[in-house]
Amino acid sequence: MNRGLILQFENLVQLRVACRQLRTLSYRKVYRAQWKPVQSSAHPVWSVLLYPQFWQKDKLISVALLQCRHLATKEGTKKKKKKIPLTKGEVEIRQKMTVEELARAMGKDIDHIYEALLYTDVDLDSLEPDSVLYEDHIKLIVKKSGMKYKSAKLKEEKERENTDAVKRPPADPAVLTPRPPVVTILGHVDHGKTTLLDSLRKTQVASMEAGGITQHIGAFLVHLPSGEKITFLDTPGHAAFSAMRARGTNVTDIVILVVAAEDGVMQQTIESIQHAKNAGVPLILAINKCDKPEADPERVKKELLAHDVVCEEFGGDVQAVNISALKGENLMVLAEATVALAEVLELKADSTGLVEGTVIESRKDKGKGPVTTAIIQRGTLRKGCVLVAGKTWAKVRFMFDENGKAVDAASPGIPVEIMGWKEVPSAGDEILEVESEQRAHEVVAWRTYVEQQEKMKREMEVIEEKQKEHRMEYEKKQQKLVHLTWRQRKAVLYKANKHLMFSKPKERTEMDKNVLSVIVKGDVDGSVEAILNILDSYDAEDECKLDIIHFGMGDISETDINLAEAFNGVVFGFSVKANDSIKQLAAKKGIKIKLHDIIYKFIEDLKDELNSRLPLSVVENTIGEASVLNIFSVTVGKSKIPVAGCRVQKGLLDKKMKFKLIRNGDVIWKGSLSSLRHHKDDVQVIKTGMDCGLSLDKHIEFSIGDEIICYEEKEVQQTTSWDPGF
Repeated sequence: MNRGLILQFENLVQLRVACRQLRTLSYRKVYRAQWKPVQSSAHPVWSVLLYPQFWQKDKLISVALLQCRHLATKEGTKKKKKKIPLTKGEVEIRQKMTVEELARAMGKDIDHIYEALLYTDVDLDSLEPDSVLYEDHIKLIVKKSGMKYKSAKLKEEKERENTDAVKRPPADPAVLTPRPPVVTILGHVDHGKTTLLDSLRKTQVASMEAGGITQHIGAFLVHLPSGEKITFLDTPGHAAFSAMRARGTNVTDIVILVVAAEDGVMQQTIESIQHAKNAGVPLILAINKCDKPEADPERVKKELLAHDVVCEEFGGDVQAVNISALKGENLMVLAEATVALAEVLELKADSTGLVEGTVIESRKDKGKGPVTTAIIQRGTLRKGCVLVAGKTWAKVRFMFDENGKAVDAASPGIPVEIMGWKEVPSAGDEILEVESEQRAHEVVAWRTYVEQQEKMKREMEVIEEKQKEHRMEYEKKQQKLVHLTWRQRKAVLYKANKHLMFSKPKERTEMDKNVLSVIVKGDVDGSVEAILNILDSYDAEDECKLDIIHFGMGDISETDINLAEAFNGVVFGFSVKANDSIKQLAAKKGIKIKLHDIIYKFIEDLKDELNSRLPLSVVENTIGEASVLNIFSVTVGKSKIPVAGCRVQKGLLDKKMKFKLIRNGDVIWKGSLSSLRHHKDDVQVIKTGMDCGLSLDKHIEFSIGDEIICYEEKEVQQTTSWDPGF
C-alpha cells in the first residue's frame, strides 16, 4: 500500500516538472523560433501520463518540448497569414466575388457587407458568405464604405485546343468515280409523290402511310431497267414538314417537282420551288394525274411562270413530263429525263478514305436502339467504322438498305440505315468518320464544350437583361417610397405582397389553370422537329400559356406519365404507342394520353385541349324585345313606383329571365322585373303583339321610346385565336 502511494506521488512530481518546463517555454515566446514541425515519437503524451514509471525525467521533458515546438510552429503559421494590402482605401474588385472574398479584400468583416446592402434590392435572408455578388452591388458596397475600387487584371485563361473533326480537302479529280444521282421528290400534299415512287419501285409505300400522307422523309435506291441507279428522297408535302423538305434539298442533286394536273400550283408547291432555288438545285417538272378528265397540264405550266419556273417549250431549261403515277404512264420518260440531267451534271465522288455523309432521318428503334438513315457523300462505309454526328458517335454494327436487308458496304450516293449510335443524332447532322473511338470522344467533348459556352453566353445575356429590368422596376418603386420612413416602406411592401404570401396551394392552382403543359413524343427526330416548329408559332399566351415540359423519341414511358402528373400535363404522341400497363398507370393518375398518326389531327386535338383550359365566356341570348309607349306611376305605401306601358315587338317577355333597359343605344339598367301585368293581372309571360305594364327592381325613370330587352345568359366555351396555318 505504501509502495503504491509512493509511485503516485512520483508521478505527480514528474507531471508538475513537465508543466513548469512548458510554462517557461511559453514565457520565453518560443513560438517565434523558426522551428519546423516535428512529429512526436512513437510514444504519445497520453502514454506518458498513463505509464510514467517507464520514463525518465529528461525523456518526459524532451517529449514535452517536441509537442510545444509543433504547437508553436502552427501558431507562427497562423500569425504569418497574409492580409490583402489596402492602398489608400482602394479595393481591387473582380466579377463574381463572394461576400466573404469582398469582405477580405476590403479588410472588413462580413457583417459590414450585410449592413452596406440594407435598403437595396438584395434579399439579405438568402445571402450567405459564399453567395456571389453582382458587379454593381460590389461597387455600391465599396462606395458606401468610403473607399475606391479598381478592377483586377483578368488572368488569361488558357485557350482550349480545338479538337473538332472537319471534312477532308477536295479530292484529286483523277480518283473521282461516277455515283448515282440523289433525287428529291417535292410537291404539295396529296399530289402523288409517294405513288410516283411506288410505281418506280414496284412497291406499296403509299398504302402504309397514315391517311395516305407521308409523315417522314424516306431514302430509296431505285434500279432502272437500263441498269442505272437513282437514289430518291421522298419528302412529306404537308405544311408541318417544311424543315424536312429543306433538309432533303440540301443533300440532293436534282429535284422532281410533282404538281397535280387538276389542282395546279398550291402552297407547298411554291415552298418547294423556293427550297430548290435556295439549294441551287435544277428542277424537273412532273405533272401528275394527267389521266383525269379535269387535268389541265398547260394551266400548270403557265401558273409556274409566275414563280420563275420556265419550261422548255416556253424557252426555259426546265423539263416537263406529263405522267400518271397511279397507272404508270410515262414513268420511263421521267426516269430517262432524270438520268440525262445527271449525265449533264457529271456527278462523281471519291469512294476512298474517311467517310462523309448526312443524316436524313433518325429514330429510336425498340429492338435496334438509335438508328439513322443517311446518304453517303464521300468514302465507303463499312462495319466497324467510327462515325461522329453532332454530339454523338457510333461504331457501325450493322447496315441495312431500304428493304431492311443487311449490307456490308455503302458507297457515295447510296442511302443506308446505320446501327450502333450511342445517342440519336439530329436529322440534318453531318456525318464524319474518325480514326478511333478515342478520337470520337475528343470530338464529342469539344462540340459539347462549344455548345455549353454558347449556352452560357446566351444565359448571361438573358440574366443581365432581366437584372436590368428588375433594377429599373425596383428604382421606380423606390422613387414612390422615397418620402417614407423605413418602417412605413416595410408596411407598404407587406400590404402589396400579402395576397401572394398567404395564398393557399389550391388558390395558386386556380391561378395557373389556364396553362397547358404538354409532353411530346414522336417516332423519329424529324416528326418531333416538325411538331415543335408548329408549337413555336403559338402566339396566344395571353389566353392560355403553352408549356412544353419534355419532348423526345420513342413510345410513351412511365417517366412521361410521372412527369405529366408532376406538371398536371397531357402526353401527346405522334406515330408512337403506349402499352396497356402505361395506359392503366395514366388512367390511375388521371393523365390524358393523346395518340395520333396524322399531323393535322394531332394539332386539332392540341387546340381542343387549349380551348378546354380557357375560361367560359358568358353570352347573352335575346328572348324578347318591347318598346315603352307610355309612362305612369303607381303609389305603393308612401313611395311612387315608375311603371312603363309596353308592347312586345319581338319574341316574348318572361318574368323569370333577366332584363335590360336601353336608351339611345346605351344600356341604362340591368336586372329583373318586380312586376309584370296584363290588364291588371299578374302574369309570367307576355307574347309578341301584347301590351303590358312592368316595373323594375330599381327606381329608374322611363322615357317614351326606351327599349326593354328580355335575355338569358349562357356560358360558352371560348376557342383559342391561335392559327397554326393549316
